[in-house]
Amino acid sequence: MSQMFTGRIDEIGEIGGVSSTQIVVRAPKSAGRLKPGGSFILSGVCLTVEEIADGHVVASLSEETRRRTTFDRCAVSERVNVETALAVGDPIDGHLVQGHVGAVGKVAGIDTAGTGRRIWIRPPDKFLRRVVAKGSIAVDGASLTVAEVLRDRFSVVLIPATLQRTTLDTLSPGDRVNLESDLVARLVSAGSSAPFADIARAVGSLGWAGEMSGRVGVEKTVAQLAAGGGVMVFDPDREGEGDVIFAGATMSPEAFVFLLTRCCGHSTVPCAPHVLEQLQILPIPGEGDRHGTRPHVPVDLASGTGTGVSAAERAATVRRLADPRSRPSDFLRPGHVFPLAARPGLLAERAGHTECTVALCAAAGLPPVGVCCEVMGPDGVMAGAADVEAFALRWGLPLVSVTDLKCWL
Repeated sequence: MSQMFTGRIDEIGEIGGVSSTQIVVRAPKSAGRLKPGGSFILSGVCLTVEEIADGHVVASLSEETRRRTTFDRCAVSERVNVETALAVGDPIDGHLVQGHVGAVGKVAGIDTAGTGRRIWIRPPDKFLRRVVAKGSIAVDGASLTVAEVLRDRFSVVLIPATLQRTTLDTLSPGDRVNLESDLVARLVSAGSSAPFADIARAVGSLGWAGEMSGRVGVEKTVAQLAAGGGVMVFDPDREGEGDVIFAGATMSPEAFVFLLTRCCGHSTVPCAPHVLEQLQILPIPGEGDRHGTRPHVPVDLASGTGTGVSAAERAATVRRLADPRSRPSDFLRPGHVFPLAARPGLLAERAGHTECTVALCAAAGLPPVGVCCEVMGPDGVMAGAADVEAFALRWGLPLVSVTDLKCWL
């Protein structure tokens, strides 16, 4: 089940240790609300709990998380804002926070504002376009209201209560902060022709769409795939990208249209290696890409009457690839559907989207053939973590990580 955060800081913790793969935080108040496999937000960054002992929380820390946040420079004894997920009966303060950092900003200036402070923050230009005066923003995990937006910066006003309850009281010019824009603003800025409908769908799907973790999250994802729906898998370590996945056996023209017009990445067809061997679909010569993907010769369905490019024709080709009764003569080579060979050991051998797709199909009791497509923004840039979850919420898709699939499948 997706966990919900609102940017209401529960306590100020202290980093007790940090390595290339883990971070240890002393947070006695929050530790009692957490369980291994669950999530919490640390200075704006959503992390997965590994262990809890004596008021200390041990969490996973990936290379991608370090690269995209201020955690590339965190140190022992550093103070951090800690928020645990909402429980039934908790007050819903702040705004919807995901813990997916959209950018790292730099404090450009600090002014006195009565008994509080006005903090000026300079973010990257792309992120600033999503910041709206009087809208919400999370700064190091704390839910704040944007006071003013200028050409290259924005300001937030910190009242005394916020200064007392968060680490923002120690900010100085030049300090870096983790920033997350408001989910509603991201949905509106996505260029939808019906943004309010998207917002309503996203809010209504909370609890069964968006980020999910642990065994329950993986089971929910498998169930959706088995029912013919799409799911999302995020790879924070290898590629830093999110893919939408459908099972090949149930692939419909409408699903392919969704991949082409909404995801906008490169649609490929991960297959178990024995499938491609039986159909005599050969590997493409060459060393392959930087991540060890194994592309094979693209194919079209031989019985088709068109060019093989339409969504309906590509969906038909995929379904035939997934059909155990298919023969080599059923396909033309080369074509417009791009098979990939998964490793024989699947996720135990390689933790890529190719292996995730095949492993999910197998877990759903379906033939080991699926379709995956990266999510790319309208600006041609691959969607980051925050945009990936906004996409999942917008379209009602469960979102799991490669790490959880590797653990529970």
